[in-house]
Amino acid sequence: MADMRIGVFADIHDHLDHARAAIEEFNRRECELVVFAGDFVSTFVVPVLRGLRCRLVGCFGDNEGNKVGLAGGLRIVGTVGDPPLGFRAADGTRIVVTHQLELLREDYEGADVVVFGHTHKPSVRRDEVGRLFVNPGETSGWTYRRPSVAILETEPCDAEIVWLPPLVPLPPRRINRSSRIRE
Repeated sequence: MADMRIGVFADIHDHLDHARAAIEEFNRRECELVVFAGDFVSTFVVPVLRGLRCRLVGCFGDNEGNKVGLAGGLRIVGTVGDPPLGFRAADGTRIVVTHQLELLREDYEGADVVVFGHTHKPSVRRDEVGRLFVNPGETSGWTYRRPSVAILETEPCDAEIVWLPPLVPLPPRRINRSSRIRE
């Protein structure tokens, strides 16, 4: 079994700039596969995800607006479906991906890695039998203002959280006083 580098992300919530930063990070690290754990939200993100230089396998989250459009648009780069979604990576690593961990109800028997999102809080931990659980946190950064992804190495099977660089905030908006309604 050869070692694989797998990018992991979730909870884009239409933040296209942070989605671009995640794709750049995965491409820079030469990931051989990317796993997405739900909440693209809309098809706006499809053109950004087409920038991946590897295959994507992902599941829908609880905030998707157009599953048919997302699935169709992402066929170019990979596969997306309803959670939980189990598959084998090219090196044989057994991965289960879901958006909400609670949806699994122990349906991950035989998995080496469980990938999930939804909480927007990054974590990497093992259960009592040694399975790796990876929550990459939020790509969007909307909730906690710390956009993140994870990088999974399959040999030895472990993952690290990678903090995406924060984007420079936009300057305050100026009001065009000449357009005010006059009474």
